[in-house]
Amino acid sequence: MARRERVVRMSVEQPLWRALTGYRVLTMGYAVLIHVLGRDELERPWLAYAFLAVLAVWTLATLPRVSSAARCTKRFLVADLAIALTGILLTPLADAHAQLEDRPTLPSIWTAGAVLAYAIRGGWRWAGFASSLVAVANLIARGAPTADTVHNVLLVWVASIAIGYVVEVARASERTLARALEIEAATRERERLARDIHDSVLQVLAMVQRRGTALGGEAAELGRMAGEQEVALRALVAGGLDRPSPDAAARVPGARRDAAAREADAAAELDLRALLTAHAGSRVTFAEPGAPVLLPGRAAREVEAAVGAALDNVRRHAGADARAWILVEDWPDEVTVTVRDDGPGIPEGRLAQAESEGRLGVAQSIRGRLRDLGGTAEWISVPGQGTEVELKVPRGKAAQQ
Repeated sequence: MARRERVVRMSVEQPLWRALTGYRVLTMGYAVLIHVLGRDELERPWLAYAFLAVLAVWTLATLPRVSSAARCTKRFLVADLAIALTGILLTPLADAHAQLEDRPTLPSIWTAGAVLAYAIRGGWRWAGFASSLVAVANLIARGAPTADTVHNVLLVWVASIAIGYVVEVARASERTLARALEIEAATRERERLARDIHDSVLQVLAMVQRRGTALGGEAAELGRMAGEQEVALRALVAGGLDRPSPDAAARVPGARRDAAAREADAAAELDLRALLTAHAGSRVTFAEPGAPVLLPGRAAREVEAAVGAALDNVRRHAGADARAWILVEDWPDEVTVTVRDDGPGIPEGRLAQAESEGRLGVAQSIRGRLRDLGGTAEWISVPGQGTEVELKVPRGKAAQQ
């Protein structure tokens, strides 16, 4: 997740700024070259050379200015455009035949770079403003609008406005993507909290309700109250997941510290066998490979928690005497963990009904954990023949979480 957020922070405009930097340098060299080669046709070559010297120094000195939107200030844009307009208006003084023969202006196509800077920095409105000023300056310098002048003016005007519009669309798309990633991060954090609540608080409340009902008397009243709180808490958790807030993770106490700790743990690999061994017992048989089954720390813990939730379901729905088997398979591209029991099985449609009632044991504690790791959780159940839960974790995707 953090890797994707860093990609978003890299602005989509950055390639445009790099291209503009190269364009300004190349077109500056082009403007100098064509006027040096055509120096015999210049009426006042000293004026042309003086302007070209200023243009070259300005272009090279301001390269850092056109490297990003933050450095390309309004003051710089005004000065940059002023140099371009000055060069256009000085063209008739340096080359008296420019008006008659429709020769290039002193800044030549370098002027388009100044207009494009407006387009990238401020969008199509800024581009339209700058290209309009360039158009007026060209018409003044030419004295009368020629076909080539009108063509060049329209080309710069249309191209700069189009680029400015594309930049605005790209910015809007970037903001939308950033918003979507924020919502995804908040949703993941809510789901993680919901799993933790299910594995702790909701389990305790359900146990208190069952025990209180069994004991009767005042304990029955306590059990009834625990049952009401369980229902209310399930509704609160389920409702919160349906309405994620982009800054929800930031409002949860310690959420940022927990996220940083999880990222640090993700780099360290753990042997999944060592975590799952703790679930083995008189009623639970654990079968493992002979070699370590290494997974990133977070992935290994999430798989272990999903297995624990599956065994909790066995004890709750299949009874305390039910037997369960855990099988770990280590494949080159994925790790598969299978939890099987000899209970009565799950009636058809029961899982969907439980999820609609806000019972998150399957929806979040198991399936949600595997989904966050890029894996899957599948249930195979035949009434009277037990239930089998197959958890699959792809190695590549687990390492990226």
